[in-house]
Amino acid sequence: MAADAPVVDTKAGVDGGTLVRLTAAKTVANVALRWIPPFLPTLERAFGATTTQLTTVLGVGEAAGLSTVFVGRHLDRGRERTVMVGALGLVGASAVLALAGTLTTFAVAFFILVLGVSNLTVAGQAWISHRVDYRWRARSLGLYETSWAIALLVGAPIVAVLINLFGWRGPFVAIAIASVLAAVLVAVTLPTQSAATGLDRVDTAAGAGAAAADHAETPTSTPITFRAWLVMIGSATTAMAGLSVFVISGSWLDDAFGVSTGGVGAVAMLFGATELVSSLGSAAFADRLGKLRTTLAGLVGLLVGLTVMISAGDRLLIGIVGIVVFLLGFELAFVVSLALVSESMPGARGSTLAVSNAVGTVARASGAVLSGWLYGIHGIGGTAGLSAVAATIAVGSLLLSRRLPSKRR
Repeated sequence: MAADAPVVDTKAGVDGGTLVRLTAAKTVANVALRWIPPFLPTLERAFGATTTQLTTVLGVGEAAGLSTVFVGRHLDRGRERTVMVGALGLVGASAVLALAGTLTTFAVAFFILVLGVSNLTVAGQAWISHRVDYRWRARSLGLYETSWAIALLVGAPIVAVLINLFGWRGPFVAIAIASVLAAVLVAVTLPTQSAATGLDRVDTAAGAGAAAADHAETPTSTPITFRAWLVMIGSATTAMAGLSVFVISGSWLDDAFGVSTGGVGAVAMLFGATELVSSLGSAAFADRLGKLRTTLAGLVGLLVGLTVMISAGDRLLIGIVGIVVFLLGFELAFVVSLALVSESMPGARGSTLAVSNAVGTVARASGAVLSGWLYGIHGIGGTAGLSAVAATIAVGSLLLSRRLPSKRR
């Protein structure tokens, strides 16, 4: 990455308890977002909508992620906690609005939900990136992003139970309550900053040094470099490759294999376990093996999984194996790509992560809309083709970024 990045003599400036609390809060938001695609058939019946209509809602709703471009400089000025608390409030508000039970209110609610989840995500990533040296950052970001996997591993079976007991409104009520509790957790327990120094009061001396270096180097305005754009495009198209398949996963399981609501919950739990293994793997090995190398390996695994999926036919086991391999590769590639993005411009990490999320928003939104359309016409083959193209672009962008001069690897 950039040659002028500061080197801090600490493995981590974030204590384990704080990281756990951040991850727990993000898990709540991720459950609110992630339960919807696997249980899309349930919502189709609830709203009287089609798969194409709902995937379009999901794709359009992703546009709310563009809002992160407006918070980047606030994150570089140490206002991450304020952004996180407000974002969790939006997640709770979206769940309450969705209870109205119409396609229109669900569309608005999903837009608000993505607004909250996106800003919570980049705020947490910036908070960690400002405090953890790049040499070890993939580990901390990988642990933070286990929330994405836990949302399915723990959240999906709970959602299935809530739907069976209380109907489709059950998950929304639970998420509204959990979001309020998560907001209080972050507001009360996240380390506060000294107005005089801008450093976290409970940080270790080494961690405080990392924070000081980061905040001191924050510029008033820094143009994004071509190299940083390439890294962001690589991360964004990786996200597109993953989401384009995930948004139709529930419909595919239902259409191709006749999987019930309870079965979808069980399969989604398996997906969550798969992603958790991948996230933990990225946390354990990516810093040692090399972040770019690990990301590219994940993208190769994603393409292998796609190949298995489209060859499954009506064989459920083959289909499950394919999507498990796909998710292993995707989660590994995307989580590690965040570390690459965080150091593509070390003088403005919050701003870069925020812009990267906005770029990813465009990619994910396009992927969700095109995926539903292609799935309706060509089935899983159409969606898999879209995902493969996105993954190929990601590989090309990341490799090209590495050809540009840099001392960081």
